[in-house]
Order: sequence, then C-alpha cells, then structure tokens
Amino acid sequence: MTSTTPSEDDARSIARAAVAERLAAGAEITGPATSVFWHLGKLGEGKEWRVTLRTSADARDRLAMRVAEMHPWDSPEVTATPVEWCLDSYAEWIERTTAAPE
Repeated sequence: MTSTTPSEDDARSIARAAVAERLAAGAEITGPATSVFWHLGKLGEGKEWRVTLRTSADARDRLAMRVAEMHPWDSPEVTATPVEWCLDSYAEWIERTTAAPE
C-alpha cells in the first residue's frame, strides 16, 4: 500500500504507527519528489514523500483506515497493488507479522 504526504515527518508518523500496530510488516519512505496536481480548481506543485507499507490482504482495509485517520489531507492517496509473486518466506513474514490479534 502506498500514500504520499506533505512532509517527511507525516510519512514517518504513518510508517511508525502502521508497523508498531502490526498493520504493516515494514515501511519505506522515499522523497522528496516533486508533484504536479489539480486541486481546488487550480494547478498546483509541491514536494511530497511517499510511504510504502508492506501488508497482507487481511490487514489491508484496517491499514487503509488507519492511514486515512492519521493523514493530514482530507482526501489522501491510499492505493495498493497486489504482489503477483514473491518468495514464500517473504509472504509468510508479511502474513505472520500482520495477523490480526486473537
């Protein structure tokens, strides 16, 4: 799952909470990147940081809700792309780390 934020601190807060709460097994923050966008009827440009969160299909919706809750924007980007293939040991780590508490 990925999201972009207006600051590195915002990205770091989301990453730390997601991993600490075991909604994601790990996170990576990259940036800044220059973003060009259409918002509120105007062309805009700014710096953004991308947070990439490694999660499972079972934890995806809980993680998406948590990211949206923590995000400083009203309509944040929260998107996901399914992984077509990975090592079994990696998939097992993701599943084990993000398993819902019993």
